[in-house]
Amino acid sequence: MIYFMFATGIENSCPTVGGRRVDEMAKCRHYELWRRDFDLVDECEIRYLRYGPPIYRTWLGPGRYDWEFADETFAELRRRDILPITDLCHFGVPDWLGDYQNPEFPALFADYARAFAERFPWVQLYTPINEMYICALFSAKYGWWNEQLKTDRAFVTALKHIVKANVLAMGRILEVRPDAIFIQSESSEYYHAQNPAAIHPAETLNAVRFLSLDLNYGHRVNSTMYEYLFDNGLTRDEYHFFLTGGLKHHCVMGNDYYTTNEHLVHPDGTTEASGEIFGYAVITGQYYDRYRLPIMHTETNLMEGPDKNEPIRWLRKQWANVLRVRNDGLPIVGFTWYSLVDQVDWDTALREDNGRVNPLGLCDLDRKLRPVGEVYRQLIAEWREVLPTQSVVLGLPVRPPSQHDDASTRDLVASARSRERRYQHAPSNDPS
Repeated sequence: MIYFMFATGIENSCPTVGGRRVDEMAKCRHYELWRRDFDLVDECEIRYLRYGPPIYRTWLGPGRYDWEFADETFAELRRRDILPITDLCHFGVPDWLGDYQNPEFPALFADYARAFAERFPWVQLYTPINEMYICALFSAKYGWWNEQLKTDRAFVTALKHIVKANVLAMGRILEVRPDAIFIQSESSEYYHAQNPAAIHPAETLNAVRFLSLDLNYGHRVNSTMYEYLFDNGLTRDEYHFFLTGGLKHHCVMGNDYYTTNEHLVHPDGTTEASGEIFGYAVITGQYYDRYRLPIMHTETNLMEGPDKNEPIRWLRKQWANVLRVRNDGLPIVGFTWYSLVDQVDWDTALREDNGRVNPLGLCDLDRKLRPVGEVYRQLIAEWREVLPTQSVVLGLPVRPPSQHDDASTRDLVASARSRERRYQHAPSNDPS
C-alpha cells in the first residue's frame, strides 16, 4: 500500500535580478544548517521533501559538475530514508548559460538531468523545472528576473524553452530510472473579470495560464492560444514536438495555491490580486478536467501575523480543500506545506535585497518549530494511514531509498522499462 504523500520543501530559488544572484538557500542559511534542517523533517514526521541542489553552483558548464554539496546532502537523505522530490531548476540558471531566451538551454538541461540521475540512481521522484509558467512570466513578461524582459514574444520564447527542457529532462531521466515519477509543481491560477468589459481579457488570461502544462502534456491549445503562440515565435515543428512528447503517463499534476493565485482583471487587461474567491478545490477541478492526471497539492503557505494563528487557519482550510477534492472522486495523492523554514525577501518576489524574514515556514530561521509546524505534524499523524493513494501513475510503487537495491525494486525497474517500450510502440488514443 502506498500512503498519502505529506511533504514540505527547502526553498532553492536562485534567479538573477539585475545581474545579482538571489540564492534562497544562502539567505535561509541552509548551506550551514542542512543537517539540522533534515532533523526537522524527521521531527515533523515528514517522509517526502521537495529538494534539489543549487543549480548555478552545481552545473559548471556543458558536462561539468560540482557534486560535492549534492553528494553530502543526498547521501544524508538516503541514510534517513527521506524521499526527495528532486527539484533541479527553480527560477534560475547558471551564469554561463545566460537566461531562458537561450535556445541551447533545453538540450543542455536534459544532459544535466541525466547526469544527476546517473549519480543518484536511487532517486525516483522529480520536479525537473519548478513552476514553469511563473518562471517564464516573471522573467520575460513582468521583467522581474533573469532576462528581465516585458514582451509576449520574450514570454513565449522563455516558456517554450523551459517546457521543452522539462520534457527532454523527463526523457533523459527515464533512460536511467524507467520507473521515475514526475510531479509537476505548477501555479494554479484563475482570472476573474471585474465587469463585463473585462470578460475578454480575463478569458485570454485564463487560457494563457494553461500553456505550460498544455505543452508539457501534449494537450492541444485552443485557437486563440494557437494564434498567440505562433504570432510570438513558436514554430510548427516546435508545436508538434510538444504534441508528440508522450510522457504524460509518468506524471502527477502537482499544483500550487496561495492567496495570490486568483486575480481581478480590469477592462484594459491589467490585473490585481483578488484574494481567495474560488479556492484550491474549485481551481484544481478545472485543471483535472483538462489533464485527467493524479493530483498533488505541491505548495502553499501563509505568513504568520499578530495572533500567530493565521497559518494554522490557512493549513486547515487547504486540508479541507484537499479532502473535498478527494471526496469529489479526484485522485489526489499528496499535500505540501512550503517551505520547511521561513523565507527571506519573498514579500518583494526576491526583487529587493532587504534581508526581511517572511514567517512562512513550519519552523523559523532559528530552526524552532512554529505553531503551524506543530499542527502539521499532528495532521500527518492523524491522517497518514487513512488516505492510501489510488493513482494509476503510482501503480509502480514509490520505493523509499532504503529499498533501492533490493530484488523487488530491480524487478519493478525492469518491468517499467519493458512497459515503456510497449507504450512507445502502441498507437496513441489520447484525445488531447
